[in-house]
Amino acid sequence: MSNAETAAPVRIFAGTDTMGWTHRIGTAARGVAATVVPPLAVLCLMALIWEIVGSQPGASLPAPSKVLKDTMELIVHPFYDNGGNDVGMAWQLLASLKRVALGYALAVVAGVSLGVLVGQSTWALRGLDPIFQVLRTVPPLAWLPISLAAFRDGNPSAIFVIFITAVWPIIINTSIGIRNIPEDYRNVSRVIRLNGFEYFAQIMLPAAAPYIFSGLRIGVGLSWLAIVAAEMLIGGVGIGFFIWDAWNSSRISDIILALVYVGVVGFILDRLVAWAGRRVTRGTSVA
Repeated sequence: MSNAETAAPVRIFAGTDTMGWTHRIGTAARGVAATVVPPLAVLCLMALIWEIVGSQPGASLPAPSKVLKDTMELIVHPFYDNGGNDVGMAWQLLASLKRVALGYALAVVAGVSLGVLVGQSTWALRGLDPIFQVLRTVPPLAWLPISLAAFRDGNPSAIFVIFITAVWPIIINTSIGIRNIPEDYRNVSRVIRLNGFEYFAQIMLPAAAPYIFSGLRIGVGLSWLAIVAAEMLIGGVGIGFFIWDAWNSSRISDIILALVYVGVVGFILDRLVAWAGRRVTRGTSVA
């Protein structure tokens, strides 16, 4: 057999493999384009309309070009620190995120625990569920005067507002998930004689995880909404107070930039919780 005849199958295999990679890359590129291009096109159209309207004489809001010009220093130097409340946007966002992280973590622990209790115990459901249904309708900022009176400090008061805002959807979704555990799962746990901790870890949490992460996703969104509103009232460093201070100083471009950052950070938080839910529930999360 000649060398040419021996090498032919190798060339055919290599060509086939290359075509396979090319096809996969092309499919991935089309998927990314289908996801990214439509929202980009809509954003560009909205920005164009905004630019035209904002450039008219007597316009109430500045055009995007003017917003970029007015806020370029904030965009380029997000980590400056001149002391006090005069700090860059990065520090403002980090201060808000720190409060959200503390309040949300407390809400997760309390919400999942109470949700398991209400979902597992009929007596707890009858006793606590009506109270939860009433308290969850109270607007988040209505809790702020009470928390200020209790803690006498703005920072723990804001954290409490985050906690009380995020805890209700976590409790409700967790309790629904626990109550919807299939009876077959409970029967299996009795047959293999799981103790309380084993039943909780191996049956209860995995089965209710999709519902739990639905509550966690709603809770993190509400947390981010509440902290911005709370910081407008408590002052100090934080994106909410930055927006209120910019309003008092008539810096409309700064407010628009802050709103963009708030939206982007909220989107990232939502996607992080959704990603964690898909990882934990192996793609079955309803979040």
